[in-house]
Amino acid sequence: MRLLLVEDDPLAGPALQQALNHAGYAVDLAVDGIDAEALGDIEPYDIAVLDLGLPKRPGLEVLQNWRQRGNALPVVILTARGSWEEKVTGFKAGADDYVAKPFQTEELLARINAVLKRSHGNHSGPLTVSGLALDEDAQKVTLSDGQQLTLTGTEFRLLRYLMLHPGQVVSKSRLTEHVYDYDSDKDSNVMEVYVNRLRQKIGADYIQTRRGQGYVFKDS
Repeated sequence: MRLLLVEDDPLAGPALQQALNHAGYAVDLAVDGIDAEALGDIEPYDIAVLDLGLPKRPGLEVLQNWRQRGNALPVVILTARGSWEEKVTGFKAGADDYVAKPFQTEELLARINAVLKRSHGNHSGPLTVSGLALDEDAQKVTLSDGQQLTLTGTEFRLLRYLMLHPGQVVSKSRLTEHVYDYDSDKDSNVMEVYVNRLRQKIGADYIQTRRGQGYVFKDS
């Protein structure tokens, strides 16, 4: 899953980016409101973590502008301002969740995962589709027979995206955009290699190929 992190702190931003990368997200870091707003409109992010106290343009204004243009990108607000009045203002502006500083990375990850699942119509708890259960903390998948398999970072991001879109035709280029960050070498042909690796691990029947269209993860 691809994530936009908007944080201007020169120490906290890169550290959080690294933690989110380690947790299985392809993360782009923006350090001011103008760049953040443009990236959120142009790039196909799955979620944004948005600080409010930003240079050039406040985070709340960025969020308001996205929503006014019909940009429904899920947003978790991240800010040192934690009063209930400010939380209400953030939610009214269109935020999906709110985390006040200081925070534990585990809490932020839990909230990100919860927002992503809600945005795709999934319930709380492990992501479960067609008998597969994805452990997003350990980056492991449990098969229907109870066997648990460890995934590489790319395999995990790919499987999570497919499981969040069961029954949908997903093109190679779309998968590439959501599995890799902005600076990665986005060769869509490499996606075939990772799809085949996943098939070897979880079974060939879960990911179907639609010739000329892409892939479909079975939903039953």
